[in-house]
Amino acid sequence: MVLTAAQDQTPAGQAALAELYRTYWYPLYSHVRRRGYNPDDSQDLTQSFFLHLLEHRGLAQVAPHKGRFRSFLLASLQNFLMTTHRRERTIKRGGLCTFISLDAEAVESRYQLEPADDSGLTAEQLFDARWALTLLNEAMSRLQAQYAARGKGKTFETLKGFLPSGSSKGPGCYQEAATALGVSEAAVTTLIHRLRQQYSIALRREVARTVLEPAAINEEIHLLYQALVAAEGHLAQ
Repeated sequence: MVLTAAQDQTPAGQAALAELYRTYWYPLYSHVRRRGYNPDDSQDLTQSFFLHLLEHRGLAQVAPHKGRFRSFLLASLQNFLMTTHRRERTIKRGGLCTFISLDAEAVESRYQLEPADDSGLTAEQLFDARWALTLLNEAMSRLQAQYAARGKGKTFETLKGFLPSGSSKGPGCYQEAATALGVSEAAVTTLIHRLRQQYSIALRREVARTVLEPAAINEEIHLLYQALVAAEGHLAQ
């Protein structure tokens, strides 16, 4: 699992931590922004936080009996922000190590679509919901890449709206999809069923990357869906 590998300080461990950063930087970034930091500082602090975990083997403290990984990350980030003096500890732009190059303008444009502080949700609830949405999007992206690699990109694009994280489809849309793909409605029903099964597998694999035990996958999926339901209508895609 990526989470287990990221606990190691070897080059492979650093690569695994970088992969976690690439996938889940935005929920952390948005939380830092919500704490009042400006865009540049928020990007620096988010990256510096991951470097702090690497330097101090912070992920070695993650264990099943200590709770969920995302909860550990949020608590660690909050502690990092309270105890770290940015001027002394933050890696400056163009510094020695960069996990991922971010488009500052695109990042901030995305944050501006986040709900206002009067949404009625706590910062923790928003973080969990944003984490869940990031995970769903990552599963979707990986599945899209799989279809594209098999030369079935059009099939995926036509049918992705039938997935749980896609746009809702009303009556008659099966026929529209069948027409678009040039197949029968019975055939498109089979294709949608197969896509949903593959999406479920992709989602479980994504969750597995962020838990230490396979037994925790089902509970984590349930909790993340609960977070999305609680934040329904308050998160931008």
